[in-house]
Amino acid sequence: MYQTFAYYYDLLMDKTLYPQWLQFTRRHLGLPLEDKKVLDLACGTGDLAVLFAQEKADTYGIDLSEEMLTLAEERALQDDVAVTWLQGDMTKLTDVGVGDFDLITCFDDSLCYLTDLAAVERCFSEVYASLKPGGTFLFDVHSLYQMNEVFPGYMYNEHDEDWAFMWSSYSDDQPNSVLHDLTFFVWRDELEAYEALHEEHHERTYPYQQYQQLLEKVGFSEVAVYGGFNDENLQEETPRWLFQAKRSDRS
Repeated sequence: MYQTFAYYYDLLMDKTLYPQWLQFTRRHLGLPLEDKKVLDLACGTGDLAVLFAQEKADTYGIDLSEEMLTLAEERALQDDVAVTWLQGDMTKLTDVGVGDFDLITCFDDSLCYLTDLAAVERCFSEVYASLKPGGTFLFDVHSLYQMNEVFPGYMYNEHDEDWAFMWSSYSDDQPNSVLHDLTFFVWRDELEAYEALHEEHHERTYPYQQYQQLLEKVGFSEVAVYGGFNDENLQEETPRWLFQAKRSDRS
């Protein structure tokens, strides 16, 4: 069932974001992506990893979901690019057995799916250990404003001839957290009826200062946070925070 859910979920992703993440990455890497060893963490269905591969980077994509990775493999084949796809947990990255990356990215608020700050710290530590000295880590998370003011009570619906989608968001139990209730109704000819595909997604964020402190705690330097893809300053209503951190050249 989840593979079907992953397929329809991918249809609804805002594809205009991926070129913006790519542009942000180019600027903060400060070097051409060509021949760089790059990992897209929590890569989902592979859109950004494929863009990295098209830039001639030695590209890896890691995700916890086998079904998402199946779609990612299909995308890379369609675009005729080489990407190494791996199944793994972002808090146990070194268990996957790859490392020495020039760049690791984790966009699309994927870190907000981690359950607590201890898990975020484990992820940061694993990323640090997987980078080359001088390597770059780029990621984004939802802001407090997005989590506490925008998402609670949010509703979105979309439909096509063969499917319909309902998304409702609610404040969750923990501070600065939200529950996304997602349901697809997909027409099945063999059933002559719609099948409901349902998932709940829990996300949580923290003050940006806590992310900065954890990055520095595990060893990162040159930590910076931005309020938009063009390195805007943070504002009260900034929806997404984008971070840069560097592993020391000497570590």
